[in-house]
Parts: sequence; C-alpha cells; structure tokens
Amino acid sequence: MEQRAATVDDIHQIALALPGVRRADAGPIVYQVSRRSFLFFRNPRPDAVDPETGERYTDVIVFWVASELEKEAILADASLPFFTTTHFDGHPSILLRGARIGELSRDELAGFVEGAWLARAGPRAIATWRAQRGAE
Repeated sequence: MEQRAATVDDIHQIALALPGVRRADAGPIVYQVSRRSFLFFRNPRPDAVDPETGERYTDVIVFWVASELEKEAILADASLPFFTTTHFDGHPSILLRGARIGELSRDELAGFVEGAWLARAGPRAIATWRAQRGAE
C-alpha cells in the first residue's frame, strides 16, 4: 500500500496501467476504455470558479462513477476533496481540482481511477483486469 500524497502524475500512471486504455491528447487529456471516456482533464469553464476571485479553475479533473448513488455518497464524505457543479447534475461523475489531489493518498486515488475505469469498461477489459489481479 502506498500512503504518500497523490499527485497529478499518478493519475496518468494509474490510468495507463489499466487494460485497454487509450489516452487522447488532441486538446485536454482524455482517458478512454472500450471507446468510452472514463477520466478527463477539463477546460476552464464558467461553472467551476474560485468563490473569492471568480477566476475559472484551470485544473479540474472529471472521474466517472458507477451511479448517481455512488456520486452522492462520495460528495457527502466531507473528508474527500471531490465536488460537482450544476453542469454535471444527473451525470454520474465527480470533479477534483488538481490543486487538491494531495489530499488523497496514492492508494485512494488509484481506487477512484480504477472505479472510473470499471464504470466505463466493457466486459472483455474488466475480465483482463481481474485476471491480472488474480481475481475471478
């Protein structure tokens, strides 16, 4: 287990180690599996701004989750640095600022990246992942 503080670089390493992952770099970085996005770095948008300055956040990362219920549970946990905006109402995803990623351990981050991947991966990719981990 790796309990050190997570970094943005960890996202790239963890995501690229998962089966069937493709990284798209034409614009903001997007990670896909089974031709579906599961994690992406978002362009600054008017719905995610610093409450004090009004400046748009330039470091928002979007993670898919399995369901709206999971999203609500993650957002209800005040110990986690995730948030959402009205733009994502009804969308199974959570947001994280790169500036706050160090509030998670690398292991915690890996769980969220893997969860995002599992929420979007097809059966073949999931079977490969389970086989790599020694699980049936």
